[in-house]
Order: sequence, then C-alpha cells, then structure tokens
Amino acid sequence: MAPVMMDVLEEHLDEAEFLWSRRERTLVSGIHELADVVELEERLLAHVEGLVVGGDAALNMLLLPALEADESERISAAALALLSGGGKRELEAMLAVLDSGDEAPRAAIGRAMALSEQPELAAVLLKRLTADFASPCAVAFDVLASRGALPQETRTEWLYRDAAEPVIAALRAPGPLPRAIAQTLLPRLVVDPRPGVREAAIMVGLVSGAPAAWMACRKVAEEGGTGRRECLVALALGGEARDAEWLASLLPHASLRADVLWALGFSGQALAAEACLDWMGDDTLSVLAGEAFSAITGLRLEGEYRAAPSEESETLVPLEEDLEANLVPGPEASLPLPIQEAVAAWWRTARRDFAPGVRHLRGKTVDAGGLVEALLREPMRRRPMLALELAIRSRGAHILHPRALTHRQLTGLGAAHAGRAKVSMSSFAKLFGT
Repeated sequence: MAPVMMDVLEEHLDEAEFLWSRRERTLVSGIHELADVVELEERLLAHVEGLVVGGDAALNMLLLPALEADESERISAAALALLSGGGKRELEAMLAVLDSGDEAPRAAIGRAMALSEQPELAAVLLKRLTADFASPCAVAFDVLASRGALPQETRTEWLYRDAAEPVIAALRAPGPLPRAIAQTLLPRLVVDPRPGVREAAIMVGLVSGAPAAWMACRKVAEEGGTGRRECLVALALGGEARDAEWLASLLPHASLRADVLWALGFSGQALAAEACLDWMGDDTLSVLAGEAFSAITGLRLEGEYRAAPSEESETLVPLEEDLEANLVPGPEASLPLPIQEAVAAWWRTARRDFAPGVRHLRGKTVDAGGLVEALLREPMRRRPMLALELAIRSRGAHILHPRALTHRQLTGLGAAHAGRAKVSMSSFAKLFGT
C-alpha cells in the first residue's frame, strides 16, 4: 500500500481516538446535550468506517497493534473498528485481550463491545459466563446486559451468589426485576451488609416498584451511608414539596452541601430555587447552586446573570505532583458562574409564576411529555438521573441507557413519548403506597 494511504489510515485512527475521548467527556458534560453527542458519534463512526475500508493494511499495521496501546481511548477506538469489520480474526484478537489482558485494556475493549452492533458478539460472550466470577466473565456479563442480550435466568442466578460482585452486577443490569424476586429476595438485598449490594438493590428496586426499596432509600437519605447522594436525588425526583424542604434544611451541613444542591436541582420546587439562590455567593458552590436554580426556573445564566470567567495563569505542574493524575477538568468546571445579585433581582419578579408545591423543570410544570423532552434537551450530566426517573415512573417499561449509541437512545425516547400516557407523574410516596 502506498505510504500516503497509510498516512490516511493513521489519521483515521488518531481522529477516532480523539473523538472517542471527546464523546466520553461529553457524556458527563454540564453544558452539552444529546444533539452534541450525535454530532460527535457521526464523526467517530465515519473514521471507524475509514479504518474498516482500509482492510488488511489497517488491521495488521494499526488496529491489532493498537490493542496493546497504553491509552484506553485508543484501545476502545481500535476495538470498535475491529468489531465493525466483523471478521473472525478481529473478534478472536479482542477476546484474547479480554481473557488474558490487564484490567485497563479489558475494560476499554468492554466499552467498545457495549457500543458495537456486531451481531455475532452476544453468542461469543454468552460462552464466557462461567461460574467463576473472573474479570472476563464480569465484562461479558456487563456487555450482554448493556446490549439487552443477557438471559433473565442468568441474571436471576447471579442474584443468589455469595460474593458481592456478581450480585451487584446482576442488580445493575438494566431493567426491572421479576415480580417474584422483587417481592421475596429484594427486601433482604436492600439491607444487605455486603459492600455495594444495598445501594444497587435500592436503585433497581425503585425501578421495579418495590415499596421496600423506597423505604430503604428514605432511610439512607436520612441516616447516611454509601449511596446517600443517589438517594437524596431520588427523594427530590419524588415530587414532594416536604422532601424538598427537608433537603434544603440539610444545607447548613458542609459535608452534605454539594450533594444536596445537586439533588435540589431535580426537585423543581420554588423553595428549592430560593435555597440555591442563597448559596450563589459561596466561592466553592456557586456554580452548583446556579446549575440547580437554572434547572428549576429556566433562567439561562448568561449575559447580565453570568460572571466573566477568571483568567487562569499558566503554570508548570510541580515536579512533586503525581504526573499520572487526571488533569482534565471535571464537568463542573464548565458550569457558568452566576451573579447572585442579578439573579436575585430576576427572581423577585419571576417568583410569582412558581406556585408552591408544584414541580418545575426549566420553568415549566413537569409532566410525562416534559420528562421525555428533558432527556433530549437537558445537559448530559443530568440525564442519568432523569433516565432513572423515567424508569421508575414507567415501572421499568422505558429504560434509557445514557451511554448507548444515540440512535438507540432516540429510538427509546420515541417509544417513551408514544407511551407517555402510562408514565405516572404521581409522587413517589403514592407510587410506592407509603
């Protein structure tokens, strides 16, 4: 092959790696929405297709060697191209890494497999579901679950394992539990002492409509422990004004403040917006308070309501600093910094449009159609919690995978919009009969 052609293929792989990384960051962004991920995916898949068209040259000289790269993003991009090629040799090469590789490349290949639409992949992974919960088995289980190809009997069997890891994997698999499991085993799992089991059981229990899960969720929110942040959000999603008021009462506790502000943004209550407004002057929490206030009221923090970002001086990383640490700013770094006085002036006029006890999202009363629309328009980092709400309110009928390929997500949202009449917007207290 001509050297120019190899240059083109190398550029395809470099761009695919870059776009894979961009997509990963965008999935947790505080400012980007689903349409932005759609655009990134189109570009990513175009470069993947370019690698597939490259045939044996791309396979032998770029893609197979890339499975041994140090960068997980490059491994994932190469694996996605190998899976798109659909050949037996390509699949065997990835399975070899899955079976014997280190944890990082194994996880990177698993992420590519979860996105791949390779039709033969499910049958191959099913053969790796062994009794021994080794990493290859765990990755295979997670990939099958994310693709909707995990047999229910396998998930049920794992729920009864002695080790915590397989039980957690089975609980986190998308979709509600069978009614018999929700009524018999789940009440024990929501109080299980094994690390990680209780919080996973609570979340799937909420989707399964189990009253025991809702009671356990309230207990964790009130008393603390692992999984408290998610339980605080669940209370906010539940739609009760009294729960939003209780959440706001936790703001004086410094250790809880960030998690409480995050949760209040999902409550939609006017009193929650006012509580957030009070914290817009805090040096460390102002952006979180602004994010939550905007989510409730719909005020865009721009123009006169947004402070100009400070100029950051360019400094060298100190020699004693861990050079392997993740130096990429987190999703909160992109959130706008509100001007408290200007926002307060706007609120004094707008407050009359927000009736007490009514849940709002971006200034509108929340209904089923609005919830589905929010999963199209809300910033990506808020979507997993809104997807959880849709799953709970539909009793597991509409499960959205916030990290799935966007065409799958859009198909799921179309189905949810068509079935929105069956999405209950009652408070969670009524939904769970408590």
